[in-house]
Amino acid sequence: MTLHHVQLACPPGSEDTLRGYYVGVLGCTELPKPPVLAARGGAWFRSPGGADLHLGVEEDFRPARKAHPALNWADLDGLAETITAAGYEVTWGDDEVPGMRRFHTFDVLGNRLEFVAT
Repeated sequence: MTLHHVQLACPPGSEDTLRGYYVGVLGCTELPKPPVLAARGGAWFRSPGGADLHLGVEEDFRPARKAHPALNWADLDGLAETITAAGYEVTWGDDEVPGMRRFHTFDVLGNRLEFVAT
């Protein structure tokens, strides 16, 4: 089994806000959605490392504060600096996971994200 994508939730009408964060801050590429799915709103992104994130509209949106994707990132320190410079908090992990550097942050909507380097 391999992972195809991870889906997070977003509120209706948040697509431009999502683009600002996922493309503008993280450097992801927006992926085109099939027309029938595009009509539902939301957005799809691919990280520089090739992980796909889908953000789907939930009418009663609540950000995922605990559940989260963990994305491998080649330049973890550079990403942390970029996220911090954009005004978002970065919380570095401790040594609970041997051999893995990691940090958590929250996207522009409050969804938790983890970035790791192994």
